[in-house]
Amino acid sequence: MKRLFAFPRFCLAGLFAAVIAFGGCAVSGSGETENNAVLTLMTWNIHNLFDGKDDGYEYAEFLQSSGWSNEKYRGRINTIADAVHKIGALPDIIMFQEIESLQILEDIAALLKRDYLWSHFAGNRESAAGLGIISCIPITDIKTHSITIGGDTTPRPVLETRIQAEHGGFIVFICHWKSKTGGDNTELIRRASVRVILRRIHEIWKDEPDTGIIIAGDLNENFNEFYIQGSGIICALLPDDPDCAALAGDTEEGQKDFIVVSGDMPPVPVCFPEETVVLYSPWVNELEGGTYYYRNKWETIDHFLVSIQFFDNSGWEYDNTSIVNYEPFGDLNGVPVSYNQRTGNGLSDHLPLLLTLKSKNGN
Repeated sequence: MKRLFAFPRFCLAGLFAAVIAFGGCAVSGSGETENNAVLTLMTWNIHNLFDGKDDGYEYAEFLQSSGWSNEKYRGRINTIADAVHKIGALPDIIMFQEIESLQILEDIAALLKRDYLWSHFAGNRESAAGLGIISCIPITDIKTHSITIGGDTTPRPVLETRIQAEHGGFIVFICHWKSKTGGDNTELIRRASVRVILRRIHEIWKDEPDTGIIIAGDLNENFNEFYIQGSGIICALLPDDPDCAALAGDTEEGQKDFIVVSGDMPPVPVCFPEETVVLYSPWVNELEGGTYYYRNKWETIDHFLVSIQFFDNSGWEYDNTSIVNYEPFGDLNGVPVSYNQRTGNGLSDHLPLLLTLKSKNGN
């Protein structure tokens, strides 16, 4: 794998089939490979994956003084690679959350039996972990969006990637939004992330109305968060129902910092104005359970949100989404098997999601 850029927190400039715009990112890649008929994307919060070196930003338990080491790191990424191979056909594109650096992405890619020739990492300065992508499909444009609200920068940026697949290009926003640690105020921080994404969607569709959009990652918000919170506040994700539309209609700005999710194919606004950005969520009707098990209850905080262009019988079409809840990712009940630092067993406290696209032109 040709390594072009590997500064772990912020990059200065770089160009290889990619244009990097403002923010913190690292890039590597060369070559091309593609399945003409089917594309599979995977998103996975891998839960605090650090290498064996002390860089000064790690959580305390992942310092060498706490017993963390390169040997333990290598053992963990080997376990991760072995697990991914058990999925069957390896995903064409894999997106990780809670990783420390580009080097980790490259190390995992080297262990997988496919040519993941494109790798990108994004993280904020002095943050312990960021997010990234490895891909067998060319990535031709990268933008990293750091988000500030009230003088504070969100823990992780939003990574915007343009996938140049043979039967049509599309854009994936890779996310790890603010967790709920900190109470009700965290909703405003998640909505700030949405504000940036919506601005970019409008900019993209102004010039490229046929370009599909996918939002992927750990959004730290259930698809039905509005109901969970008592149907009284605007959440970063809102269902397309009259109560939400009425509440949002009371705001002066309209749809500036929330995404409407729907189980309809294609996703079009029913209760909201026709210009509203509505994305398909497989959690609404397609999936059961969740990807994160917290206090004996499933949460649906990991997402693929898919735009209307994947339902127009042209180019890449949405096929299905599935939860990777079998061993070794989950136990016999499908509950995530978390990584145990002491024993080296387990993987993550989140389950991966798989999204399959099929090309109408490739069938």
